[in-house]
Amino acid sequence: MRKAALLLAFAMPWAANAKPIAFADGWTVMAESGTNTMREAQVFYAPTYWWSGGLSATKLIADDKSMEREMAGVQVNYLVKRWNLPAAQGNVFAWGGLASARGFDAEGTFSGVATARYGAQADYETRRIYASAKTDWSQSSRFTHGVTTVQLGVAPFEHDYEDLAVWFVLQARRYTGGILPGETEVVPMLRLFKGNFWIEGGVDRNRRAQVMVMMNF
Repeated sequence: MRKAALLLAFAMPWAANAKPIAFADGWTVMAESGTNTMREAQVFYAPTYWWSGGLSATKLIADDKSMEREMAGVQVNYLVKRWNLPAAQGNVFAWGGLASARGFDAEGTFSGVATARYGAQADYETRRIYASAKTDWSQSSRFTHGVTTVQLGVAPFEHDYEDLAVWFVLQARRYTGGILPGETEVVPMLRLFKGNFWIEGGVDRNRRAQVMVMMNF
């Protein structure tokens, strides 16, 4: 049964959404720089199609520069559910991990703070449209932060794995814990990917740039 599900996963070569698990016996490397508020780098290895594990490093910067959080640790990702339809696919992922945090805020500087990292993602995609929602949380005795992201995308034309895929994406993101208080960050983006490499980028209304790159191998 797992082999059948894996074959169906490979039948979706146009996958338009970033995922913490690409395919069995594969690596996923992701890096993101988000509108002056977040920096993140992750590398995961998937022994099977339904789970992966690896390293994650995240930096959160308050919009007014009053605080910073740097968290580095380990993370495990799990495919909760996958729906393979004739011309579409849906997924639900969950993850959790532990990190060590350092940084500063109004109470002063700190380091070596044990931090729990956890979150979930749901997505649906075809060759022409996709939608995703993701929530990612960091919680310690010193702070609690959440980053919730919703993306809607459309492709002007259908593409195959070896083609250059072009997507127009609208992203809305909300930070909690004083990182970007009272504001929902909205970024229109252009996404390009071909084969195992993808890059996307855009600028919000305050001219803050966001860039993300991902590679599977």
